[in-house]
Amino acid sequence: MEISSETIFSISTSLLILIFSSVGLRIILEFIGQKWVVTYAHTFTIVALPVITFVITSVISGNIALSLGMVGALSIVRFRNPVRSPLELCVYFAAITMGISASVNIKWLIFFVFSILIVMLTLIIASKISIFFFKKPFFLTSFTEGNSLNTLEITTNKTIELLDNDVDMKSKIMNENEITYLLASNDFLKLKKLINQLEQKEKNFKYQLKSS
Repeated sequence: MEISSETIFSISTSLLILIFSSVGLRIILEFIGQKWVVTYAHTFTIVALPVITFVITSVISGNIALSLGMVGALSIVRFRNPVRSPLELCVYFAAITMGISASVNIKWLIFFVFSILIVMLTLIIASKISIFFFKKPFFLTSFTEGNSLNTLEITTNKTIELLDNDVDMKSKIMNENEITYLLASNDFLKLKKLINQLEQKEKNFKYQLKSS
């Protein structure tokens, strides 16, 4: 399927609408209490999957043979491959879409890759804005998604405001005589810097830092 110059504006408009609508849906889901959506894998999947679907349907529309082949390929990925996270499944679909797009028209492949880059850039900007204005990340990194994270466990006998306000804090367990904070981050130096800050302000605490 050829992409004429007349349709470029229409396709670009559809892409922007899809991305902003997906981000809006993700914000609404979090607002109404659906906390599962705040992980990186679910956030990326919600934003990228509409773009992938848009490219797939545009490429195979009007071609019955290609449509049947696409259904078979997606069925193999979905039902025969063990999937650990929605992001992994989304990546498989994206890889198949890239192959099909390239075989039909190289312009579709370029458009698809550009679209995914726009999705990633949008999520990065959304995360930066969320941290700057609301002091919390737009999405959280989850251990259950197979991520390798550096962890910092701090045990103290009182509440530490610095840790309570840290965006990397994953849990806070309060017992009768002590409080245990668990923080996780991809940035090992950030956790070490946090320890240095605590050592300057706090005295009675113990910590255990583990690198991934």
